[in-house]
Amino acid sequence: MSEPHSRPRDAERRGSLALGVVLIVVGAAFLAVRETGVDVAGAGWPLFVIVPGLVLFAAAFMVGGRAGTGFAVGGAVTTVTGLILAVQNATGLWATWAYAWALVAPGGIGLGLFVYGLVTRQGELAMGGGWSMLVALALFLVGAFFFESVIGLSGDRIEGLDTLLAGGLVVLGIAVIGFGLTGGRRRSA
Repeated sequence: MSEPHSRPRDAERRGSLALGVVLIVVGAAFLAVRETGVDVAGAGWPLFVIVPGLVLFAAAFMVGGRAGTGFAVGGAVTTVTGLILAVQNATGLWATWAYAWALVAPGGIGLGLFVYGLVTRQGELAMGGGWSMLVALALFLVGAFFFESVIGLSGDRIEGLDTLLAGGLVVLGIAVIGFGLTGGRRRSA
């Protein structure tokens, strides 16, 4: 009858195993890069953020359970941050952090919950993640519209950007309505 007590220990062991594997993979990758002399920074230093994020995200599915949810969220937030840095590095538009933060949190959090919920068939978790992603996208679009179209934060205003962002808000509104109508229905057991 000690089965309920073994579940937390099993999850703890899986979490420790996943964390150990993540550390080994990241450490081995750094050693391999150093020994081979490959200039990864020249290829894109944001990879130093993106790759560990992807490893953490993959670890979520090795760990499973509640701990897996934490790995998925941490991995998604880290990966989204790296992707934003990659875009900013490529374009030089560093001032976009004024509104791009919304894609990291709540966006990355929502992405982690959404994907983990879908893969593990936890509908409520996926639904909460989906709503977080929609909120993040709304914050990002409103921020981009204000900072780029109204203020011109990144320098010269991009011709037609205001129309594109306003259209994005319309599409987002349609998505919110659709998501609300389909996700609002609860299935009875």
